[in-house]
Amino acid sequence: MAAKPVVKRLVVLVSGSGTNLQALLDAIATTGAEAYGAEIVAVGADRAGIEGLARAERAGLPTFVCRVKDYATREEWDAALAGAVAAYEPDLVVSAGFMKIVGKEFLARYGGRFINTHPALLPSFPGAHGVRDALAYGARVTGCTVHFVDDGVDTGPIIAQGVVEVRDEDDESALHERIKEVERRLLVDVVGRLARNGYRIEGRKVVIQ
Repeated sequence: MAAKPVVKRLVVLVSGSGTNLQALLDAIATTGAEAYGAEIVAVGADRAGIEGLARAERAGLPTFVCRVKDYATREEWDAALAGAVAAYEPDLVVSAGFMKIVGKEFLARYGGRFINTHPALLPSFPGAHGVRDALAYGARVTGCTVHFVDDGVDTGPIIAQGVVEVRDEDDESALHERIKEVERRLLVDVVGRLARNGYRIEGRKVVIQ
């Protein structure tokens, strides 16, 4: 009898509407956790009352909130976030629009397992305004990057990238919407492949088995 597939455990972190979270939920619901390779076991946020948490609750998932302002220092918040995530014993942690930079404690536990998306083709246009910066520079193509988080700003090993053409009529909002469509598909694909196949990180290169 064939061995039962190992389903990896995901904790997803959100800060806003949770559209990337929804894309993962939909993919897992459509294909089944075993076929996809992973299941979401909890959703965390840095603030309460957001649609991302509501999506998780509608899906019947446990949620938690770690607000920076509830802790005396950023380091205490980082340790609390790491502990809250650890309670669910994840194999992978996914930043699905999580807008806080994690610190040393979190990365000590989840370095090489913490996945993020960025709305530009890294290493070009890192930081909070990747779409705006690509437009201002006059780039003819931009896109999105799925990468592992390290202690820099959008500097971790790149897992996959998707390309989006910049149109003459684009403003920041229109371009960002097209990037987000590609980003959702790419994130769903990458998380599933990492979970199903396993991977290794060789320097800056991510090799999916």
